[in-house]
Amino acid sequence: MRKEGKRVDGVAAICVFSACARLADVGFGLQGHAGVVKSGLCGCIKVCNAVMDMYVKCGLVGEARRVFEEMKERSVVSWTVILEGAVKFEGVESGRDVFDRMPEKNEVAWTIMIVGYVENGFTWNAVSLLNEMVFDCGLGLNYVTLSSLLSACSQSGDVALGRWIHAYAVKSTGRDMDIMVGTGLVDMYAKCGRINTALMVFNYMPQRNVVAWNAMLGGLAMHGQGKLVVDMFPHMFEEAKPDAMTFMSLLSACSHSGLVKQGWQYFHSLEPVYGIRPEIGHYACMVDLLGRAGHLEEAFCFMKTMPIPPNEVVLGSILGSCRVHDKLKLGEQMMQELVQMDPHNTEYHVLLSNMYALSGKEDKADSLRQDLKKRCIRKIPGMSSIYVHGQLHQFSAGDKSHLRTTEIYMMLDDMIRRLRLAGYVPNTPSSQVLSGCAGGDDYTELEEVEQALFTHSEKLALCFGLISTPPGSPLYIFKNLRICLDCHSAIKIASNIYEREIVVRDRFRFHSFKQGSCSCLDYW
Repeated sequence: MRKEGKRVDGVAAICVFSACARLADVGFGLQGHAGVVKSGLCGCIKVCNAVMDMYVKCGLVGEARRVFEEMKERSVVSWTVILEGAVKFEGVESGRDVFDRMPEKNEVAWTIMIVGYVENGFTWNAVSLLNEMVFDCGLGLNYVTLSSLLSACSQSGDVALGRWIHAYAVKSTGRDMDIMVGTGLVDMYAKCGRINTALMVFNYMPQRNVVAWNAMLGGLAMHGQGKLVVDMFPHMFEEAKPDAMTFMSLLSACSHSGLVKQGWQYFHSLEPVYGIRPEIGHYACMVDLLGRAGHLEEAFCFMKTMPIPPNEVVLGSILGSCRVHDKLKLGEQMMQELVQMDPHNTEYHVLLSNMYALSGKEDKADSLRQDLKKRCIRKIPGMSSIYVHGQLHQFSAGDKSHLRTTEIYMMLDDMIRRLRLAGYVPNTPSSQVLSGCAGGDDYTELEEVEQALFTHSEKLALCFGLISTPPGSPLYIFKNLRICLDCHSAIKIASNIYEREIVVRDRFRFHSFKQGSCSCLDYW
């Protein structure tokens, strides 16, 4: 365009920055910004807004603020772009400062600020702002705003605010609830551990499309309700045509429930029956399905015959199955391939290290850990969170920063004592457990390992929930990583001792503990 001598106007510039924002291409964006300055387009508010949006999407909030400060005139969009960057990259306090200084606020600005509070666990701030927006300012919540808020609740596990939004949606729309809002409610309740409520909302939806069905089937799959997913699937054809995402939910449900035969049938019918070409996600589900069921050789052969090169998810699934079924040699092979793909991913190193320890090869486990230290690669810290009275409480392993730390650890000591009386045995590496005839140093080392297990983030969150909620009420815990075997075993027993339903959402699925058993039936 420039070679042909065509003048780059504001419309063309906005298109360029929009493309850079979508691609997060800050290099070309910087060149475009320089071109805007040279061509004298800096006086155009819309162009400056596009430049700022590009910088924010690329994570350069400082550059966006510089453009903002140099603008002679600003629109509500200008303020909103800066607000989005401040909330996302500088924190909610910085965002609130921008929000309070805005001379005019639209629905987008209110939504950005409220979503920011939700995602950071500040439920009461979010509710307070919602009340101000709706009741004081008289702004309504449209389906886009409601869907954005529900998405934030889904990710954070904030069911309290989710219920507020549900009540607002019912009161304002009744039975004519927008399909996007209804789908958002299904997804929110499922991801917050209330799968029965999600199913109830789904059943009452006046109309349902493929996205709504996928949200419901995916939610059931995460909760290990494979049989129900398989039973519901035929009824989907009455309302919607299944797509690629539908079959990922189906295959995932089969994988988490051990339905190998049904999984094979769905996979082989994808293209010939439903006209859907299998994607890498479908292959990953099949590898996971076979691996979980203990068919490691079959899973490996299936991976080798895939028409698509395996990605980290596929290789990681086999490595995880090797850990469960004690296939060390194959695990080492998968590890080598994974390290080539992503040498900085600690999750795979930890898995293999645990396999070495359980196989009695402590020297190799230590060598792997030392290798990580030399390369300055740190393991992602495990974090568990729990909402109590609408407030988010987060814990890390061995955490002593909570205001009620003394009470939490007193509860932990009592819980461990009661767990032991009920048959709980800490899940330490077998090589250390079998050192019962060894000397005092071995016993000291074993006690240290056990103490580390006792203070895992899930157990601390559980103890806080036990001392902070009425007896018999359910507890919902959210963890950023996979729940460990020891915590899984301990929480099963704890659910029976304290007569509580304890729901744990880890990185991959839900575990609903009740009366000494788990919804996963120890198949995970």
